[in-house]
Amino acid sequence: MVRTDPWHRAVPTADGAAVDVTTAGLPAWLDPVAEAARSVRPHQLSRFLPPKSGAGRQSAVLVLFGEGARGPELLLMERSGTLRSHAGQPSFPGGALDPEDGDQATTGPLRAALREAEEETGLDPRGVQLFGVLPRLYIPVSGFVVTPVLGWWRAPTPVGVVDPAETARVFTVPVADLTDPANRAMAVHPSGHSGPAFLVESALVWGFTAGVIDRILHYAGWERPWDRERHVPLDWRA
Repeated sequence: MVRTDPWHRAVPTADGAAVDVTTAGLPAWLDPVAEAARSVRPHQLSRFLPPKSGAGRQSAVLVLFGEGARGPELLLMERSGTLRSHAGQPSFPGGALDPEDGDQATTGPLRAALREAEEETGLDPRGVQLFGVLPRLYIPVSGFVVTPVLGWWRAPTPVGVVDPAETARVFTVPVADLTDPANRAMAVHPSGHSGPAFLVESALVWGFTAGVIDRILHYAGWERPWDRERHVPLDWRA
């Protein structure tokens, strides 16, 4: 079953080309996510918003939904432990905008999300349908201003580690596991700060990535009651 009321936006580029952002043909289970993307406000996603001064390095991540053996799933990767920023953390594919990505206010984040996903996971971007863009958020510890770009893995292709210096592994997580209360907890940083986390696929997903997933589950109406008093230290493997 697919949407019968498709929303479409062709984002123009300087050379007259366009990057399509459309809900046409999405599976019905993605309808709540597409609707949330249209209506959610920045402060509903995070308390960390881009500085009004315009400071921060512009970047984008690809929040890619696919359909696997166990139903809807998300594509994630684990960053190399040798990277300077967010080493060893599970994350969405993504990274900083390059000049060739285009205007940071229009096509830049869309192109960057697809380009970085291809560079990090080997994903073929031709099989991805972009269907929404969430408000820009901020990661204070690294100074990144991040645009989460939503995609539907319409034509899946093989993925894996392209460059071990950047990526430790690439994996998918069933949405059913992300919504399972048994896999949810609050991750506690040594500083005392805590935030939503997911214990899935032998990984602890926390920080920015977990925060975005948490809010998508909530505003899409997929969230199930879970124990917010369950705390997991970030050195949980020790």
